[in-house]
Amino acid sequence: MSERYEGDTLQDFTPEPADTRRVVVLISGNGSNLQALIDAQTHDELGGEIVAVVSNEPNAYGLTRAREAGIDAVVLPHREYESRDAYDGALIKVIERHEPDLVVLAGFMRILTPRFVQRFMGRLINIHPSLLPDYQGLNTHARALADGVTQHGCSVHFVTEELDGGPVLMQAVVELAEGENEETLKEKVHAREHLIYPIAVKWCLEGRLQFTGQGATLDGTPLPPQGLRMSHADAAEELDEDLEP
Repeated sequence: MSERYEGDTLQDFTPEPADTRRVVVLISGNGSNLQALIDAQTHDELGGEIVAVVSNEPNAYGLTRAREAGIDAVVLPHREYESRDAYDGALIKVIERHEPDLVVLAGFMRILTPRFVQRFMGRLINIHPSLLPDYQGLNTHARALADGVTQHGCSVHFVTEELDGGPVLMQAVVELAEGENEETLKEKVHAREHLIYPIAVKWCLEGRLQFTGQGATLDGTPLPPQGLRMSHADAAEELDEDLEP
């Protein structure tokens, strides 16, 4: 009976094309990670479409990047709101108007309220310039150099109410070279951010990376605390860098 049912019902069935997954990106500044996402979208490597870019800073260059790519660029200045909660309430309305499947923080320099985080929990990701949980917060490169670490890098993570504390999805490692300074380290970390963020966004949109109450999973398998970690050698090869640390 089941075989006949499947044959009679599905033989001439053609599935409808899946709706394009929608992404809203939040920025505050230059938007280099936004550009990496736009470039991936241009080459059909993002798994979806950036439908809006929202900035709390009216002069953010990332808005120009969005406009040049034909993406809706929205300015929502935080200084025009009397409180953080009032701003986040307005931001929620702007984002939801675009019906995103994923909200991507790309240099959005605002501490988000619990209200905002809860609204988009599980579809809100960020990229941070350190190998989390090391160096949460600001000035990560200077702090890493001051501590004399041998490895640094970047992390993509789901956003939770703990600052830079959500489950890590993916990391890329930088091995510090002799004489490394803050500017050279920042440049290497940025290159790795641009490498892994489009991949993480794509896998989130495809449903491969998911948020659970216990952490993050890839294809249903729980990820380790550091997520998927790309080694210095693998990242350097992808970026055509000198393999010598």
